[in-house]
Amino acid sequence: MLLTLVLVLVGFFVVTKKGGGKSVPNALQSLVDQIYDFVLNLVNEQIGSLSGNVKQKFFPRISVTFTFSLFRNPQGMIPFSFTVTSHFLITLALSFSIFIGITIVGFQRHGLYFFSFLLPAGVPLALAPFLVLLELISYCFRALILGIRLFANMMVGHSLVKILSGFAWTMLFLNNIFYFIGDRGPLFIILALTGLELGVAISQAHVSTISICIYLNDAINLH
Repeated sequence: MLLTLVLVLVGFFVVTKKGGGKSVPNALQSLVDQIYDFVLNLVNEQIGSLSGNVKQKFFPRISVTFTFSLFRNPQGMIPFSFTVTSHFLITLALSFSIFIGITIVGFQRHGLYFFSFLLPAGVPLALAPFLVLLELISYCFRALILGIRLFANMMVGHSLVKILSGFAWTMLFLNNIFYFIGDRGPLFIILALTGLELGVAISQAHVSTISICIYLNDAINLH
């Protein structure tokens, strides 16, 4: 996690150290610009009924979460490295901290009226206790879902690549009439799965950020 933090800080510092970068951007500056524009558009699209200035208050926090995930998830694809997000305690701590922050935002904006989020309009009074309980459980499970989804995707995908890599390493030393299938086939499969897993690792940063924006929009607009 410290390595990811250092990489992100150094990258952004190099780009912004001269007051916003070069007029003709290099590869690193283009990457930072793309990340900034992507997260900004995501916040504007997913969080409604707020002015641009108010949305800018949430943008830095969401941007940090997305950038940290974007650089952290693919680290496990590097040989002899470690996938932080393949451990449930890490993703659970991150998801619960985000969940608590969103809940605080909801209370700051609506006060005790935030509890109306648990009771949809027009519900018969007889069903209210059951619906409040269901909505409360559903709301609390958001913290678990956010952490479990990231943990499961990272652990399963990276474990699959590791198992197949060991299988390919064993097959590599076979010498028989099935040379091409026994030696080369698993290597091609691993290359394809590595590309797929790299895409999954990057897309999980996107999915997690969209989920955070949706939860934040629900807390702000009481959907």
